[in-house]
Amino acid sequence: MEYQRKKKLTNFTIGLLFLSGGIEYAVILPTIWAYLQTLHAEPYFLGLGISAFSLTGLLTGPLFGHWSDRSQRTKAIILFANVFEIVGNFMYFMGVSKWLLLGSRLVAGVGTGAGASIFGYLTRSTTSQERATVFAAVMACRQVGLLIGPACNLFLRLCNFRLGPFEVNKFTSPGLFMCLLWILLQFVVAAMYYDLQPVPHPQRAALAAQQEEEREPLVQHDAGQEEPAEHRSYGGTVQREPAEPPVGDESRYVPNGHLAEEEGRVKEKSPFQNFSAMREYLREEVVVLLTAQFITLFNQTALETMVTPITQRYLSFGELENSIMYFLCGIEVICGFFLVRCLSSRLPDRVILVLGLVICNVACVWCLLFLARPQGSFPVLLSELVVGVFLQVLGLPFVAVSQVSLFSKVTAERTQGFSHGLRRSVGGIATILGPLWAGGLTENLYIMLGVMMGLLSLLMVMVGLSYSYLVEPPRSYVPGPSPEERRS
Repeated sequence: MEYQRKKKLTNFTIGLLFLSGGIEYAVILPTIWAYLQTLHAEPYFLGLGISAFSLTGLLTGPLFGHWSDRSQRTKAIILFANVFEIVGNFMYFMGVSKWLLLGSRLVAGVGTGAGASIFGYLTRSTTSQERATVFAAVMACRQVGLLIGPACNLFLRLCNFRLGPFEVNKFTSPGLFMCLLWILLQFVVAAMYYDLQPVPHPQRAALAAQQEEEREPLVQHDAGQEEPAEHRSYGGTVQREPAEPPVGDESRYVPNGHLAEEEGRVKEKSPFQNFSAMREYLREEVVVLLTAQFITLFNQTALETMVTPITQRYLSFGELENSIMYFLCGIEVICGFFLVRCLSSRLPDRVILVLGLVICNVACVWCLLFLARPQGSFPVLLSELVVGVFLQVLGLPFVAVSQVSLFSKVTAERTQGFSHGLRRSVGGIATILGPLWAGGLTENLYIMLGVMMGLLSLLMVMVGLSYSYLVEPPRSYVPGPSPEERRS
């Protein structure tokens, strides 16, 4: 009973952390362009400011994830990461120069690295059947933040007073607001977050026993003997194995067939200590999912960067209109995550991924046809923009949830923190390059959107060719490296 209470409080705190991350994004993004203009910044600083936040996050994600894999603790990591959020947002509030503003986003981005540790914890504490639902709920919390953020801007834009030597206005107030919010969250994490060790899932032991009973010989040896299909290595090459460990011994099995045994216990090996463990991330299905992470986030951030200048140039939108637009997008995304949560119990992750990619392709084609060179009256331009943004936002939940859930299933459980850190780093690279790409091509939208369409087409081909591998691998015993491999 006490364990369940602590788990609920911990999950509630995780939801608050992702909620705050969404609020920060939605509070900062609609006003940062106008804020930079008051500091006499060049147009390319918009891309730099948005990308800076992701740069430090992609560097710290794998480090924080590896830290949590080794310690099996996340509370200290979260408290440490939040300090950077507090300092970075206070620097943003100061607003002395464009360089300080850029530095503030670099510092605040360090705090996002804790997300890798949180996803690692969620993977270890859930079964593969419920994982997509849990990830959808967590991501929905961030989208609720994206919904609340613009609503906060409606009040923050009314600020106009001084706080000591600093001026509090509609541009600097988001930094002060987020600084105070992250300070409050420090107390919440300290009081309500618990470093719980996940209990063994009965489903996992039952699944291993069931697979052992239903194992059938499918692959022929040269000598006429047969080998179960589960014992094949990736790509169909047969591996000969020693005697199997006792069936149902959950402590000796880990997802994806990785086993490291020392005196009856799993010997955890760091990816930094054993280079052969890094080969796991070069398998076809892992590469496809990382590519999906990169391309979808690249296109998403590029379109987000493009939308603000377009609405300002062709529709004369200000910070109020942009905030309302992001508010409506937040509602749509939340509905999308609830839809994906319902579909995840009925459809495989790879089917949801394909549906999301189809929607994203349609959205990119629409933008290429109607937004590359907007023409017509205000109602026509507004309608074209609404349809393009609607389609882009609609596809996001499908791709985001499915690829994260699949990635957690095709990588080893013992290194989930590092794996999610690597995944988020790939996404961080995309969120850096996306705004830079879009920021430099706001006058050449055909080139910008054409490259995005090409990337999506490439991803569709990759997913189609690797579709059969985008499933959770069977639980099987796979031996360590042979003596010849050790000598090499």
